[in-house]
Amino acid sequence: MDKEKTKAEWSKLETWQQRLADSNAEYSAEYAKMDRREQIYNGDNQLRPLVPGDTRRDGGPRKTSHVRNIVFENIETQVSSTIPQPKVTPRRKEDEKLAEIIENFLRNELDRLPFEDINDLAERTVPIQGGVAFLVEWDNRERTHDTVGTQVVRMLHPKQLAPQPGIYTGIQDMDWIIVKIPTTKGAILREYGVDVDAESESEPDVRSATGESTEKEAVTRYVGYEKNTKGGINRYCWVNDIQLEDLEDYQARRQPVCKECGRVKPLPGQLVQRRVERTASEEEILRQEIAGQMLAHQMASDAMGGAGGLSGLPVEPGKPEEPVEYDGGPCPWCGCEEFTGEVQECEQVMLPITTRHGMEIPGATPDLDENGQPVLRPTLIPFYKPGMFPIVLQRSVSVYGKLLGNSDVDMIADQQNTINRLEQKIIDRMMKAGTRITLPDNASLRVDSNDNERWYIGSAADKAMIGVYDFKGDLEYELLYMSNVYEEARQTLGITDSFQGRTDTTATSGKAKQFSAAQAAGRLESKRVMKNKAYADLFCMMFKFWLAYGDEPRPVTSKDAQGHTKYQEFNRYDFLERDEDGQYYWNDQFLFSVDTTGPLANNREAMWQETRQNLQTGAFGDPTAVETLTLFWTKMEELHYPGAGSTKQALEERMRRQLEAAQKQAQAAGPSQMANMTQGNSGKMPIQGEGGMM
Repeated sequence: MDKEKTKAEWSKLETWQQRLADSNAEYSAEYAKMDRREQIYNGDNQLRPLVPGDTRRDGGPRKTSHVRNIVFENIETQVSSTIPQPKVTPRRKEDEKLAEIIENFLRNELDRLPFEDINDLAERTVPIQGGVAFLVEWDNRERTHDTVGTQVVRMLHPKQLAPQPGIYTGIQDMDWIIVKIPTTKGAILREYGVDVDAESESEPDVRSATGESTEKEAVTRYVGYEKNTKGGINRYCWVNDIQLEDLEDYQARRQPVCKECGRVKPLPGQLVQRRVERTASEEEILRQEIAGQMLAHQMASDAMGGAGGLSGLPVEPGKPEEPVEYDGGPCPWCGCEEFTGEVQECEQVMLPITTRHGMEIPGATPDLDENGQPVLRPTLIPFYKPGMFPIVLQRSVSVYGKLLGNSDVDMIADQQNTINRLEQKIIDRMMKAGTRITLPDNASLRVDSNDNERWYIGSAADKAMIGVYDFKGDLEYELLYMSNVYEEARQTLGITDSFQGRTDTTATSGKAKQFSAAQAAGRLESKRVMKNKAYADLFCMMFKFWLAYGDEPRPVTSKDAQGHTKYQEFNRYDFLERDEDGQYYWNDQFLFSVDTTGPLANNREAMWQETRQNLQTGAFGDPTAVETLTLFWTKMEELHYPGAGSTKQALEERMRRQLEAAQKQAQAAGPSQMANMTQGNSGKMPIQGEGGMM
């Protein structure tokens, strides 16, 4: 049996290694281009030959001593530090509250995860290479006192992808894909428990674009994903010739189960209730169940550990023993030392759950097994599975027949090479410029610091040979052509002076400058659309992973219309529904997109200025009224203006005192006077509006 298993493992390993070899062969030329693009972006000084023989004497490429890096300049111009914000739209009206919670939860996740670093690196990699990828994973090792697992998102350089050859429409259309992850031998040992100390790094080039050498402690971990016939995703991991992991339908829930009693293995440190001998009749057991003596400690601990076998949990009569802490080893219930990993299609709900929309999910109910013994039957609900490759691709500009988009470096590589040549030519001419003196071969000239020094020249013919020549190094045509080449590169990418924030002589007014910048932005709009599309797909995948693995409720913070902090929670059970036949299913019917107002909202200085203008123009009401000022400072507090909160509180206190004084005055004046005051001030009565009084 072991030999057959070994043969099967070797067969699967060879299959994945052959897939990797096929992908590397298909994309080897593209990988070489990726390294060259990075070198050009970083200011490579090599000159590409224009004609045969345009090299050094030894055959190597000629180099320039000065590089004006127009590739770097034009790519850095397009870099945006804005992180797209999620926008979730429900398909049904009753799901509006859930869509709001998803949206706020994803915003919290953007703050928790290192998206500033991810976005900064992606903003440069996308125009350089034509695209990047995002890998979404669930790390069950990240635990707190009351939560298990969290989501991890990392950026993948295109060199880290080994896609299925011939498929260019998208990653989700492929049958398989391989991810190359540089890691260390210690990390492999901690994650998989496999010692790879004798292995060497197979692809050190994946770590950078500068031809990294092999590191002693580094290895390349390959993670292969493939679709199976059941609609799930298989995952296979290996290092060189060592298999690390082989999971069929890896997105399904797996738990170690005791081979003897079928109970789920507790987590280290989990409190468990040991089994005691039966001493009562079945009638007494059922009576205790109805009375609520259903092993509360055991049910709670089992619920945290994923519950037990699906056939039901035996009921133990009498007073339960004190729970003990499981520290590993054999099964705490039957003593069996062998566990097996089993896929669990359904989750066992031991304790009743009430969802946000009022649906009751019953807990375990008393029942009898096939032998007539009393058991607790848990409520079974299906586990959610994302059912897609955990990789999101962001293209620069879509190109037919290519997995990645266009590379800006490829578009202006010729212009960069021309600029480098012109720079070297200008330097050579400038260094050769200066004054030259011609003299006869036999001239004997004395050079000293005295005036009226004497030169002795043998003949008039020798005198005629003395001359002075000035070489000024005229650069007019070189500079003009270099300017044209630079403008050609910018026009290729659609970048104007206004877009770069430079002086634009073609725009003679503010409106003209605005139009010029907008025109450049329109030519670059495709890149922003593709970025927004990638982030929308990423938000959808993040939500599905939380729906699948986020068992415990997670806190969510947001701001309400008055600028006050609102505390909610993301609970995956709120997305559980039941159809007319009583079957449970998960509601994932939400539309994910990007909030297009995000760039303006993230520019706080611009928003402060816009809010001040709204106050001055009377958009909030009378600028001198306390109610208007309170609304204004509420908006400024939402925009995180320094000191806005204390100012708003002071205005609210002032408004409260004014209302109290007005009420006392009205009470003292009597009903008739109060009516007259009301009629006289009917046009100035405050109106309750969104965000405060208006």
